[in-house]
Amino acid sequence: MIFFIGIIAFISEYLDSGLGMGYGTALAPILIIMGFEPLKVVPAVLVSQLFTDIAACISHHNMRNVDLKINSKDFKVALLLGLVSAVGVIISVAVAIRIPKWLLTLYIGILVLSMGILILVTINRPMRFSWRKIAGISLLASFNKGISGGGYGPLVMGGQLISGINAKNAVGITAFAEAITCLVGFVFYFLSGKAIDWKLTGILVLFATAAVPFAALTVKNVFSDKLKRYVGILIVILGLVTLFKIVGG
Repeated sequence: MIFFIGIIAFISEYLDSGLGMGYGTALAPILIIMGFEPLKVVPAVLVSQLFTDIAACISHHNMRNVDLKINSKDFKVALLLGLVSAVGVIISVAVAIRIPKWLLTLYIGILVLSMGILILVTINRPMRFSWRKIAGISLLASFNKGISGGGYGPLVMGGQLISGINAKNAVGITAFAEAITCLVGFVFYFLSGKAIDWKLTGILVLFATAAVPFAALTVKNVFSDKLKRYVGILIVILGLVTLFKIVGG
């Protein structure tokens, strides 16, 4: 059981660190299907993703997929994403209990699908960088994550790509921003007094972190245009799967 959980965590993190999305979206539902309580899964995923995102930042920076030096543009974008995302997570807590689950799922599905299609349509078009787009997308993405536990990576990655940021840089920037988001989310969860499954958390941290160097190496050896296309296709698939959940009840 431990090894199986570890393998799922490894694969999920490989996708996440390689494409900027997929860890929580893939891992959390699988753990719940396996019988873990949602209130045990969520903090475990947040903590493990915090560790893996930090490791991903270091790996992507060392392999020059992204420049996270304090004065760099990448660092400034990542910091803005992280700070705005922290605000979005806090706001979402107050809104979550008022939104019907089916309506929220429909909303996220349409939004993610639209983002993926937009990325694919604009692959060969030069995009102009916009701080306003970056801030808006990060607020929306963190709002989604705070309410549903997912939908952060696809929107943040997609938002950066349509804002003119290179695909390789966007992966590292997303890891930095999501680390801040996970930290804030876990702190609020911990302060609520809920029990933490530290055994599950430890397994996820151990196996997921091991996947980070392999993912960073993959990003280094993939051309940006190809990576952007892969990200766009994956986002479209995630959007369609979300919408099919609505159709299937």
